[in-house]
Amino acid sequence: MPATHLLRALPSIDALLRTSEARALGERTGLPRLTALARNVTDELRAELQSRTKDAAAATTVAAANNATAANGDFSRESLLAEAVKRLERAVEAMEANRLRRVINATGVILHTNLGRAPLSAAARRAVAEEAAGYCTLEYDLKTGARGKRGARVEELLAELTGAEAALVVNNCAAAALLILSTLARDGETIISRGELVEIGGDFRVPDVMAGSGTCMVEVGTTNRTKLADYERAVNEWTRLILRVHPSNYRIVGFTAAPALSELTALAHENNLIVYEDAGSGALFDLGAYNLDEPVISESIKGGADIVSFSGDKLLGATQAGLIVGRRDLVERCRRNSLYRVLRADKLALAALAATLDSHARGATFTEVPAMRMLAASRAGIEKRARAFLRRARTRLGAEVFQFEIIAGESAIGGGSAPTTHPPTALIAITHARVSAAALEAKFRQARPPVIARILNERVVLDLRTVASEEESELLDALAHVLKTHEEQSRV
Repeated sequence: MPATHLLRALPSIDALLRTSEARALGERTGLPRLTALARNVTDELRAELQSRTKDAAAATTVAAANNATAANGDFSRESLLAEAVKRLERAVEAMEANRLRRVINATGVILHTNLGRAPLSAAARRAVAEEAAGYCTLEYDLKTGARGKRGARVEELLAELTGAEAALVVNNCAAAALLILSTLARDGETIISRGELVEIGGDFRVPDVMAGSGTCMVEVGTTNRTKLADYERAVNEWTRLILRVHPSNYRIVGFTAAPALSELTALAHENNLIVYEDAGSGALFDLGAYNLDEPVISESIKGGADIVSFSGDKLLGATQAGLIVGRRDLVERCRRNSLYRVLRADKLALAALAATLDSHARGATFTEVPAMRMLAASRAGIEKRARAFLRRARTRLGAEVFQFEIIAGESAIGGGSAPTTHPPTALIAITHARVSAAALEAKFRQARPPVIARILNERVVLDLRTVASEEESELLDALAHVLKTHEEQSRV
């Protein structure tokens, strides 16, 4: 067919937008955005049609491989319009896939960094949606009618729960480290053990943050052994601060040594220096019963640390934030630093933090805070839920569609916390006679909402530790979705 005839059959952007499918898509995207996508679709088809006339054989191969043109070589106006509609629908789906979406986390990784770490409690969600989403008392004092203190309630709760004199909140833990070092050690030296020069996910490195803060890093000791005498020899007139970093995401075992916090604080205070502990994940309470050895912030304060920072979206179980607690004079110096305004938390984060901290203060940590509830869940309890879920699945889907089995497995803490701790769990293992594990896992990701699972020994496994009980019905819907899409594709 001559190129001019093919190009004449190509639908115009206007014709494409007038189709019933495009009108429905326009309600989701808006006309300007849909018009841009339609232009891309028609441009793509035009380029393929022009290429076909230049090299028919090559174009036939491309069309077969990519479904580039109408089926069976039909280049009629109707077929090309139908193909354009399909491509427009795929373009909209691809665009929407990039937005922030809720997912069901069935991986068993409690603080899954890629999935937003700690899920918010019901109280935190209400605080964000009902109290902070509109106008609120972010910096307003209802008693006096004057300007109030940002984050006052959060700071009060942090001081109460950690035993610190004062507290401050910024937007993440790296920001907290930057603010503290910039305020307390700029133009001076900061001593740190070589074994604590850690790199956390996303290429965050302690040496880089220290360099950005304007302090001079002084390394002491070796990777596995650092002694108090190493710190003593490094102290000089330029020393401002001793930094201790908890290596949350790795462990050095075997022939190791490190001074206790009390030894470091004694040395520092004898020399009029500050001890700063970057506790990383941190914990408000001793979690040793769950095999976690993360620092307990109140113990760091009792041990003499002058200032401590830790994360809000890890073992605290709230939103992303950098939490600073310690001596009042040091915290206030950080507050007065102009960098604080750049790094401070917004009203949504403060609302979620206040609600979560209130749960901790009321002793409701393991009943109201999802991450802590997941951590405390027993293998027996998870297996009981899994068996009940499978009974529902077999009733709805039939016994022969999927092969289900409950197997022993391990969950993970995640978020750079407790890398050697793997709570025992019960996994739902799923196989299908004609569908690979990789294909099944991909179909789960295409459900609404998407389900994020794992593959273990060529089986898709679901860990209900990280699936809320109210999400189980949606998880069952996802199984039905996987079955439906497989049947539809089998008929094509």
